[in-house]
Amino acid sequence: MSIFKRLRDLTMSNINALIDKAEDPIKLTDQYIRDMQEDLEDAEKAVAAQIAIEKKFKLLYEEQEALVKKRTEQAHTAAQAQNVDLARRALEEKKAAETKMNEYKVNYDSNKSSADQLRGKLEEMRKQLTEMKNKRETLVARYNAAKAQTEINKAMTGFSSDSAASGLKRMEDKMLQMEAQAEASNELNANSASLDDEFEKLGKDKAVEDELAALMKQYEDNK
Repeated sequence: MSIFKRLRDLTMSNINALIDKAEDPIKLTDQYIRDMQEDLEDAEKAVAAQIAIEKKFKLLYEEQEALVKKRTEQAHTAAQAQNVDLARRALEEKKAAETKMNEYKVNYDSNKSSADQLRGKLEEMRKQLTEMKNKRETLVARYNAAKAQTEINKAMTGFSSDSAASGLKRMEDKMLQMEAQAEASNELNANSASLDDEFEKLGKDKAVEDELAALMKQYEDNK
């Protein structure tokens, strides 16, 4: 991966899309924060190296620029003194310094432009990382709320006013059935007890009648 590939690929919209698809968006968010932090550290090193190159060419350019100015002044001094050879040498070194100065200027401008672009990208990476860290807590709260809602929905599955009313009706019907069975059982027990009582009463009545008949017969015999 290039130093700034994540900056190019990892926009907030892409992050949100990935979070929507993720099974655990919090873990995904934390992983992206760690990745962004690592990329930021690599980018800072790369930018520092680019700035060092920029400064190096700036220094070389400024040195040759100063040398051009110096040799120009020396050429004028030699010319005023009518020293042709010395003036020629000064002009030759001035020309060589100008060539180097122009080369260094091109390299300096190119590297400064690259360094400025990298500075901008680095600042953008820092902003995105800060934004992601700031949004993490909001994402955590939203995720936990959604997770809780999902659990509630699962618990509520199959539990509705209709199903509750239906269940209650079934329980009432069952209770009525049990009560009817209990009442019928009581009636059977009552009928059974009455029959036994009748036979018991019949036995008691027969004994009384037998005793009465014997008593009456006794008095009939005394007449």
